[in-house]
Amino acid sequence: MMLWLTLTLLWSPTCWAGALYGRGGGSYFSTTEDNENEITGIRVFIGIAGIIKSIQVRFGSSWSEKYGAPGGTPQEFLLQPGEYITRVDGSYKIFLRHLVIYTSYGHDATFGENGGRSFSAFPDGSEKVLTGVFGQHKPLGISSIGFDWDYPIVDP
Repeated sequence: MMLWLTLTLLWSPTCWAGALYGRGGGSYFSTTEDNENEITGIRVFIGIAGIIKSIQVRFGSSWSEKYGAPGGTPQEFLLQPGEYITRVDGSYKIFLRHLVIYTSYGHDATFGENGGRSFSAFPDGSEKVLTGVFGQHKPLGISSIGFDWDYPIVDP
């Protein structure tokens, strides 16, 4: 009985980490958890053929380190005060190719060129918002991406 329970848990589709979108492989990255500042912007670096090479996230007024491959042309999307990211759509082939960021104010921003396998990422609760980004990258670009969702920070 114990063996069956162990095998069931190991083979279950439940995952401790969030879903990764993309083929994967390479080095892992993850934004550092910030319990004091909300996400206030996204910067995406686009390479040749529309490949998404790397990404940065702005928490409060500070940008995270650049996650991914070097190079690329930066494109930036800054949020208004009180605005949150509520959904991310995208597509990938060998590398991440396309991201569309949707916000609580009805704004959206598009990065890269659509093509390949599509995905849509959103929180499991209507009140949750984007709080972090993680994934994998290779020398030419981001090979997979995932999103952390949680409730917005409440001021005391």
